[in-house]
Amino acid sequence: MNAPLPNTCVLGGRRILTRNLTPSVTFFERERTMMLEGDEWREFDPRRSKLAAALAKGCQQFGIKEGGVVLYLGASHGYTSSFVSDMVGKDGLVQCVEIGPVVARDLVFVSEARENMLPILANASFPNTYAWRVLPADVVFQDISQRDQVDIFLRNCRAFLKPGGVGLLAIKARSIDVTRPPGEIFKAVKRQLDSTPGFVIVDYRDLAPFEKDHAFFAVKRRPQ
Repeated sequence: MNAPLPNTCVLGGRRILTRNLTPSVTFFERERTMMLEGDEWREFDPRRSKLAAALAKGCQQFGIKEGGVVLYLGASHGYTSSFVSDMVGKDGLVQCVEIGPVVARDLVFVSEARENMLPILANASFPNTYAWRVLPADVVFQDISQRDQVDIFLRNCRAFLKPGGVGLLAIKARSIDVTRPPGEIFKAVKRQLDSTPGFVIVDYRDLAPFEKDHAFFAVKRRPQ
């Protein structure tokens, strides 16, 4: 079955696959590949990625396109960003921001084998510190465990997301407030995004059972 993402398919209604940009080369433990119609495909695990979980939960609004530019905030070891690399293809670009120097070493290793991935060691809370390295993006994707994760997301969207572009936000409720029910936090995030001038929510998914106490928002930046 075709998926609402380029170079991606859903096999048997549940297995998410992306066409491997680096055939015969994989980077992560327990990563599985398979051949389909002469191409090698990688299995994208929704229990290891909020983006894959959102797709498994039926999200349709991603904004990722072949040849597009993505700004990925919180790239960690590079697992999800490597699949985004497959999606945008060799003519696209995935700009990967990560604050942790230890995990960024793994990210650099993955990026060296994938010419469309650019690792950036920086703090996503301060987009002005890496603005000189970042191209305007068709998509801003954020997966960061911070109390002010919504503010960080909006700050980067205002700085780098093109008009008409899509912002993808993985919300980690326990990182915002461990004392409040996650559902309450998700409603508060929705109110904040709804009240932000220039942006409109186009999709929302609770990521259970793949990710406990997580939600996924897709917002579109209104054309100027």
